[in-house]
Amino acid sequence: MKKAGWATIVALALAANTAHAGVITVGGGAFGGMSLPVLQEDQDEGSIYGVRVPVKFTALFTAEPYYASTALGDKTLEVAPGFSTTRSGSDVTTFGANALFTFGTGTMLFPYAGIGSTHYKREGQDETLVSFNAGLGFGITLIPKLMLDARAELQAARNGDTSRKIANVMLGVSYSLFSSP
Repeated sequence: MKKAGWATIVALALAANTAHAGVITVGGGAFGGMSLPVLQEDQDEGSIYGVRVPVKFTALFTAEPYYASTALGDKTLEVAPGFSTTRSGSDVTTFGANALFTFGTGTMLFPYAGIGSTHYKREGQDETLVSFNAGLGFGITLIPKLMLDARAELQAARNGDTSRKIANVMLGVSYSLFSSP
């Protein structure tokens, strides 16, 4: 299929989803789960929790500011045979925003991507980095206005030539607080 054909299909799909445009829904939510450092030998897995404020503009698009706090675990490293040292895990705080593309109504699948400001803090480390994240979520509406979701994402924060990557697996709940007319 040619580019013009695909563009027409995408435009029609987006136009169909904007039929409810004009109604903006604002919610609030909380989440928690596990954080797993990726290719970081100096930290172990830990916990993540935080809050989200989903702002649904159309049936397809939601913007989601968030705050997350992660406590990565301590890691014992063998420096030389018979000698080891323990490094404390970082405390990581992130403020950011995600863009969600929602497919479905009662049961939803939503890929998402976001950007944020991430602060890593532990002994010998105190830095703030720009971070990017991408993931896939699955949501179920339990009752009107109340949704339960499960997400898996990869977060990467870069500083020059080095980067810090964390895989997050989270469960969350959100409630629609109000809608604009």
